[in-house]
Amino acid sequence: MLFHVRMDVHLPRDLDPEVRADIVAREKAYSQDLQRSGKWPHLWRIAGEYSNISIFDVESNDELHDLLSALPLFPYMTIKATPLATHPSKV
Repeated sequence: MLFHVRMDVHLPRDLDPEVRADIVAREKAYSQDLQRSGKWPHLWRIAGEYSNISIFDVESNDELHDLLSALPLFPYMTIKATPLATHPSKV
């Protein structure tokens, strides 16, 4: 199942810089592991925002939820996931 996922990050301005650096480093490692596994085949930054648009390729809604909720930045994100279907005009 393919999903279009928008993630907007809202880190607190007063978050300790060392805590922030640790969370961001763990996020990067985890997201790169998911990309290498094929579960997260597309990732784009939204210019000018602390946000991204991604495509996830997973087996189920539950798997997507499990992957997203395991993101170290998950507590600081607003996430919108949209399931995708094949378009009848696709060549």
